[in-house]
Amino acid sequence: MLAHPDDETFMIGGTAARLAGAGHRVGLVCATRGQAGSPGEPPLATRDELPALRERELREACALLGIAPVLLLDHEDRHLAEADPATMRAHLVRVLRTERPAVVVTFDPAGLNGHPDHVAIGRFALDAVTAAADPRYAPELGDAHRVRRVVWPAPVLPADEWRPAVLAEHWGVDYLVDVAAVRDRKTAALRAHRSQHRSVDRVWLGEPLARSAGAVLDVEVFRHGWGEAPTQRPADDLFAGLDDLTSVAGDSGVGPRP
Repeated sequence: MLAHPDDETFMIGGTAARLAGAGHRVGLVCATRGQAGSPGEPPLATRDELPALRERELREACALLGIAPVLLLDHEDRHLAEADPATMRAHLVRVLRTERPAVVVTFDPAGLNGHPDHVAIGRFALDAVTAAADPRYAPELGDAHRVRRVVWPAPVLPADEWRPAVLAEHWGVDYLVDVAAVRDRKTAALRAHRSQHRSVDRVWLGEPLARSAGAVLDVEVFRHGWGEAPTQRPADDLFAGLDDLTSVAGDSGVGPRP
């Protein structure tokens, strides 16, 4: 459950591609169309055209990564915190009870980089996760479902550190996932977000890529947020320790393919 088009590729693109490639179901809830973002340089769209452009970019990236279904909400970029909590809770609970993911990936309470939409979607997601498990809440939205684990981005950016041995000693790196085998798919998904090329180049494909000899794209790291914790840290899979599950990931959130 994420805030903007491109969050899915930046945060979990390699992990999603790896899981989808193994036949697992990986879905996405994206709360906005990123209409307050950059239109590109030179501009690829007018401000009025930007939401549709970013939706197309998102869907192209998700197709490359194997993310489906993709549920795009229509909240205003940079104003997500103003969404009605009860309405958002009901909407997300319906998704959780329909898709029934084992693991949900969302933003931490600080929103990783302090972006107000990141903070908001993390708060809404955890609220919905707890409500979805309570059969007394809105039974008309489906049978209660208990998410096993909520996962956040780790407090270290790939541009700052990509060496697994160093990452393993960094606080908050509770899951360290090797995504080198799907590097090309993640790179293609990053490039699909053409309007956001400045951010893509700054964090991934510019100087960080050259400085790391490509390794910046080979690992993704996450922090345990809520629910059943892994028995060993860092774990090498988002489902480590969930003994009755195979390696799966739903709603970035993630869940097994039926």
